[in-house]
Amino acid sequence: MMVFRILCLSIIVNLFWSCDGHSQIVNGVSFVAAPDSISVKHVKPVVDIHANFAAVMPFGFVKSLGHPDIIYNTERQWFGETVAGTAQYIKQLKTHNIQIMIKPQIWVWRGEFTGKIEMLSESDWQSFETAYSKFILEHAQLAEDTNAEMFCIGTELETFVANRPQYWEKLIERIRAIYKGKLTYAANWDEYKRTPFWKDLDYIGVDAYFPVSDLKTPSVEECKLGWQKHKMVLEDISKTFNKKILFTEFGYRSVDYAGKEPWRSDRSMTAVNFEAQNNTTQALFEEFWHESDWFAGGFIWKWFHNYERSGGEGDSQFTPQNKPSEEIVKRFFKANQQ
Repeated sequence: MMVFRILCLSIIVNLFWSCDGHSQIVNGVSFVAAPDSISVKHVKPVVDIHANFAAVMPFGFVKSLGHPDIIYNTERQWFGETVAGTAQYIKQLKTHNIQIMIKPQIWVWRGEFTGKIEMLSESDWQSFETAYSKFILEHAQLAEDTNAEMFCIGTELETFVANRPQYWEKLIERIRAIYKGKLTYAANWDEYKRTPFWKDLDYIGVDAYFPVSDLKTPSVEECKLGWQKHKMVLEDISKTFNKKILFTEFGYRSVDYAGKEPWRSDRSMTAVNFEAQNNTTQALFEEFWHESDWFAGGFIWKWFHNYERSGGEGDSQFTPQNKPSEEIVKRFFKANQQ
């Protein structure tokens, strides 16, 4: 009887830690918003690659880097970018046991980098803070209402964070009052070392577009070597704050020089190179997916709902769908299932 009780207690503890997100590796996809609702056929490919998490990404739009208004949840947006669309995506994904991170994001007209958002006056800063709070808190409430396992409080907003640190401290308090799940922030790869509020969050979120090789088609070993200096700093930051690193985004384009400037998304890079994508992707998995003491997993960038029409032979963008790298993702996700 005593042995049985101890066994039951052990099972309960293990389940708790797994559900609480402390030991479970996040095998995640960044699930791109679409014009339409999703159904089982859109979720099945996510299940097939053994993903256990999806980042669902509603959007707000600003007209310029210095404009204080945020436009969101309007009829002019794609369904998947709205509050109702986000809720519908979550319901479908959860039906198939896919856990959720809600990751509200800002898009600046003409694709200008969100890390440079900066207001020109104190009154504009206050207006922007009011608008951002409304945007984020509404989605934090959605995260609570839908039992989303994680919530990301912002993505690549370095100048905003640097200029208004007290605002962010108060915002996190307001989010905590609404949402009871795990919190992170998606810092850009060259930003996370300066982010001031990691102590107040549950994960150190990093969009992991670190340069790892200047070669046209780097080998797996060359990419792994290129990771070493970055990996050392990531582990040190994790230990400093006693928080695991979560790659809120990671991935490589299927192009020449995929590991040189992995953040680049411009259309000028068109030479398709699957080997470069394969090797950079495999090196990242080999370097991080076994580091469970300080690494929590991540969300591959990016995954489209219309699987049959995504990626493929002529695609030079990030998605691994219908490319050789999809099998690499599938293999590592499967090997790290809980």
